[in-house]
Amino acid sequence: MNGFPSSLSEQAASQIMDMILVERRFQTGDKLPNELQLAQELGISRVTLREAIRILCTRGLVEIKRGRGTYVTAYEAPVSSADLSPLGAVAASHRDLLEIRMMVEPSAAYYAALRASQEEIRTIDDLRAKIEEQVAHGQNPLKTEQDFHNAIALASHNQFMTKLMPIISKAIYTDITYFEESITYSLQDHREIVRFIQAGNAKAARSSMELHIFHAYQISNLRVD
Repeated sequence: MNGFPSSLSEQAASQIMDMILVERRFQTGDKLPNELQLAQELGISRVTLREAIRILCTRGLVEIKRGRGTYVTAYEAPVSSADLSPLGAVAASHRDLLEIRMMVEPSAAYYAALRASQEEIRTIDDLRAKIEEQVAHGQNPLKTEQDFHNAIALASHNQFMTKLMPIISKAIYTDITYFEESITYSLQDHREIVRFIQAGNAKAARSSMELHIFHAYQISNLRVD
């Protein structure tokens, strides 16, 4: 898979983007936690964190000020014509977010089934298992649910797909009520998606993801036109 971004560093970059664009923990001009603290929170090495920060720097979301730390830059600051990260700040209806998920995520699952490395497949399955464990213990699975879908997007090995991850995370954040009301469907859907990605069955992985998002439409009482 030479030439593709490291899944661990990309996933860490996605998690930090979520903190900024979805959770709004940090605003423009805010300093991120120090390297040791942030690496521990994300459960990654400091080397992986540095690579994740480098990725975010190239996307214009953060900047490193020598001797002072890493700071959030303006969301609107474009770094290239292909930089889609500011889309994470777009206000959108629940319908809009579900529709963009239906457009993007089935294709992500399709290409993940074709391109994912064994390490990436293990990461996806580990996140699936973690969601089930959190649910069994009455914990909120929102962050892990976001990580699960982002890991699939990363495993598609498509640069535009990875840049859409803040949108995916924002949509899942909006859909958390759906997740709580249809937990059985969600866990079953996850198992099917993972099973087909593991088997390299791209068409079935796509169909399973479509069904997963369709369940969100059903709970939300939205029509699929």
